[in-house]
Parts: sequence; structure tokens; C-alpha cells
Amino acid sequence: MSKFVYKAQLIATGAEVDGTEEAENKLELAKRLKDEGKLLLTAEEIGTGGFNLDRINALLSTVDLKEKILFARNLATMIAAGLPLARAMQIFIKQTKNPKLKSILISITNDINKGMALSDAMQKFASVFPPVFVSMVRAGEESGGLVEALNVVGGQMEKTYYLKKKVKGAMIYPAVIFCVMIAVGVLMMMYVVPGLAQTFREANTAMPPLTSLIINISDFIQHQWFISILLVFFAVGAFWAFQRTEFGKKIIDFLVIRLPIFGKLVKEYNSALATRTLSSLISAGVDILHAIEIVEDVLSNIYYKYTLEGAKVDIQKGIPLSQTFIQHPELYPVMVGDMMEVGEETGKLSDMLMKIATFYEEEVDAATSDMSKLIEPILMVMIASFVGIFAYAMITPMYSLMNNI
Repeated sequence: MSKFVYKAQLIATGAEVDGTEEAENKLELAKRLKDEGKLLLTAEEIGTGGFNLDRINALLSTVDLKEKILFARNLATMIAAGLPLARAMQIFIKQTKNPKLKSILISITNDINKGMALSDAMQKFASVFPPVFVSMVRAGEESGGLVEALNVVGGQMEKTYYLKKKVKGAMIYPAVIFCVMIAVGVLMMMYVVPGLAQTFREANTAMPPLTSLIINISDFIQHQWFISILLVFFAVGAFWAFQRTEFGKKIIDFLVIRLPIFGKLVKEYNSALATRTLSSLISAGVDILHAIEIVEDVLSNIYYKYTLEGAKVDIQKGIPLSQTFIQHPELYPVMVGDMMEVGEETGKLSDMLMKIATFYEEEVDAATSDMSKLIEPILMVMIASFVGIFAYAMITPMYSLMNNI
């Protein structure tokens, strides 16, 4: 609960009164004062002299994609049912359990009550409501189709959510195997290699370079474990800093789209995401150049951003959008550009983009379902190589030892 200093007007007499009152928010305060026969004029929140737990929770919380989808869907339903926007927002505020989202929605509702448009109020919270969400809502407000715009953006985010979930799910299996391999390697370096190394040294056995390297790494981990941990953190930090630079993003994104098996999946995923977002924005009436800018923000791969940046320049020169996709077969499957060209010629670009998106979403779905079967041979080769190198390095000195005996 927050404490407010307020100024109100008595409904019966018109006289102004001052006071302090505790309430969950300004809307709750206004409702309570109205029940008392007062009309709220101004209200200022004052400190409580200690920690505000709700505010701390709001700062620590995050708003995930599922909550945004639920917000768009429920808000559209309530407005379609005839509820005023401010009242619909107030109901959703009571329903949500997320303190951060609740705090944001309270601020948006206060701005709406002051006469601000929903899209303008949402734009203040760009970290929660992305440009595609705000632009769709603004287009809906301008065209008088806010309910339809909310349903479309809700569907758009829902498809994006499930698409990302499938891709992440496909990556879990190889990631787990890779982590297990590293863990087993570290354990062998700490507990298996030292015993074998001691035996080789006592027998004064000649060791191949690979064996010496493994034993030296094991000794370093054993005796310099703190430095080893620091080196791991340094390597992770260096990689994190590297991938945040433009040069680093270019290198990593270049490798990602050319990976065996995964490269095709990445291309289909980005094609589906780009075409669905573009279709939703164009169908809502968003200007094509602004729509491309929003799609740039949605896509994370830097090479896709570069191609869309070039598309904006081409469109201003009168070159069709489809030509950008046709000229970059290394990023977009050939069918994407060809179908877009047909959509432009028939005047149904938005519909064609949606068909492209649906097709590649199904392709990603099928690919992720079979991903474990495709990756298993690669993982088996990696594990066999790992075991083989270690076995060769440790067994070779043993043969020398046996020959000396």
C-alpha cells in the first residue's frame, strides 16, 4: 500500500478538501474518495520512511512474452465486450500478479485518464512493449480497429513465442551433452590423469607430446585451481564482450548461418519471423518503411539487419521489396523472394507474406522435432573423438612401460 496526499472536491457542495490516504494506487484512491462523495483532483505519493516492498519487487521483476500475449488478448476481449479502455485496464491491473507489469499498467492507465493515447502511453516503456506492439496499437487507434490490432499483435507474439520455444528446445539436447563432456573431462583431469602421470614419472617412461600436454593441463588444474576458475570466468567474459561488438557479431552471425544442420534452421526461423512481422504490420496499415525498421529490431542476426537496411534504400528508389530477398539467397530461401514478388504483382503482399511465414514455421516445427535424430551422429563422433584422443594419449606410454618391463 502507498500513502497519498490528495486534494479533492466535495461533490455535494463543490468545496475543496485536503487529506492523506493509503491506497494501492491512484485509481483505487479515486474510487474510494468517490464512494465518500469526493472527486479526486490531485494526488501525490509520499514516502513511508522505509523500504517499499512493492517497488522493490517491481524493479526486480521482468515481464515475459507470455504475459504480454495475455495482456493483448484480454484487453482486446474486454474492449470488444464494450468496456471503456480505462476500465478494461483497471480490471487487468487487478488480475495481474506481476508487480512490474502492474506498476507499468497503472502508469499507462493514469496517462489514458489524462487523455493520452494507449500507444503513446505504452511507448514510454519500450523495454516491455517493443516497437511492433506499439506500432500495431497506434495503427489500430488511427483506423478505429484497436480490437483487431490487439488480436493481431497477440497472435503475432504467440507465434513468435512458440517458434522461439521450439528452437530453444532443439538446442537443449546438444547443450546438455556438451556440458556433460566438459564436466567428465574436468573430472578425469582431476582424478584419473594424476594417478597415471605419477606412474609414468616413477617408471621414467618417455611420453608423447599429446600425453605431456594433457598431464600439464591436469597439473595446472590440480595446483592452480583458483587461477583455473578465474581463467574460465575471463574466457566467458571476453566472449560476452566480443559478441557485443559489431565485429564480434559479424563473425558469430556469419558462422551461425553457415553451420551444418543449424544454419538451415536459422534461415527458416528468421524468414518466418521477418515475414510474419512484416505481414502483420502491413495489414494493420503501418507504412512500409517504418514496418521494415520494426522488423530490423525484431531480428537479431546482423546480416538480416543489413539486408533490411538496404531494402529501405531500394524502396525509396522505387525497387520492389521482393528484390532484396531475391538478391540474398544466402540468407533467405529462394521461395521467399519469389512468393513475395507474386504478392507484389497481385497486390496481396500481406497475404503472401503470411503464407510464407506459415510455411516456414511448419518447416521449423518439423526440423526441431527431428533435431535429436540429426544431431545424434554428430554428437557420437564428438564423444568418440574425445574418448579416442584421451585413450591414445594415456595408452601409448603404457605400451612403452610394458616394453621396458
